[in-house]
Amino acid sequence: MNRTALLLAQAKKKILILDGAMGTMIQRYKLSEEDFRTPALKDHSKPLKGNNDLLSLSRPDIIKAIHSAYFEVGADIIETNTFSGTTIAQADYGLEHLAYEINFQSALIAKEVAQEFTEKTPNKPRFVAGAIGPTNRTASISPDVNDPGYRAVTFDQLAEAYKEQIHGLLDGGADILLVETIFDTLNAKAALYAIQETFEERGLPLKPEDGGIPVMISGTITDASGRTLSGQTTEAFLISISHVPLFSVGLNCALGAKELRPYLKVLSENAPFYVSAYPNAGLPNEFGQYDQDALEMADQVEDFLKNGMINILGGCCGTTPDHIAALAALSQKYGPRKIELVTESDE
Repeated sequence: MNRTALLLAQAKKKILILDGAMGTMIQRYKLSEEDFRTPALKDHSKPLKGNNDLLSLSRPDIIKAIHSAYFEVGADIIETNTFSGTTIAQADYGLEHLAYEINFQSALIAKEVAQEFTEKTPNKPRFVAGAIGPTNRTASISPDVNDPGYRAVTFDQLAEAYKEQIHGLLDGGADILLVETIFDTLNAKAALYAIQETFEERGLPLKPEDGGIPVMISGTITDASGRTLSGQTTEAFLISISHVPLFSVGLNCALGAKELRPYLKVLSENAPFYVSAYPNAGLPNEFGQYDQDALEMADQVEDFLKNGMINILGGCCGTTPDHIAALAALSQKYGPRKIELVTESDE
């Protein structure tokens, strides 16, 4: 059975557990500027501290340890350390030339750890999701209040940057592509366009059921208005990305589980795909820290599970292996959400 068929079989049987925060775990290491510099970047002119994706090249041991920690506590899927792995995001550090390498090496590291854990427990196969972040630019909103028509990036520039990232992730062995933390659906559409083009070039089918690489989409509702930053409601967001045969659609970041519930309900009731959720560990305190512990988060998430709203569950900002352990234990008490496929006769 190939990797996609294996994943689809697992998704029918159980709630799949995604990992927790990468950045939160990296912060525990108290890293210095030197930790972010490879020998080739020893004399690089710009500061590199904080460019977490770069650690896949400079400190792969740390990234491997974080992946292992999440698998140890029950994660089925880990995300590659590539949230800012595009030329667009890496331009802040003057490292556009390393975008492909960052994605390739990040996927290789994650794949190695996934294979180790799958060999230990063959009845619980582990998977790698290639993380594709939103970039630090938006195609729908002007960054200049005095020039509302201005855009800092074009659709074509986004698509080109995403294509390079996708090639690196696939070459490194990613089992899934995860377009996440979407605040602007036009950015996500550029990523989906890049995925479709890349699959066509590689001769990969678009539908996971036909053996293609599964594609996960995860949007971000930014506040209590229930909209993304570019102004879409959850239902509008779903409609905007439903032209692609996705593996899953879901929500992550910005909100805690309790705040996410009404928007997840919309997806659960309307999505012809699996539904994912990986909320933050509550809302940040006045210092920007996340105080919600694993048990409190699990208590809030249980509502999703009792109501059959979820297929894939994990954590975003502030979550740690403790949180994922609690979610993994909780998920075993519940079955996955059933997809009610919309048929032509229903339309």
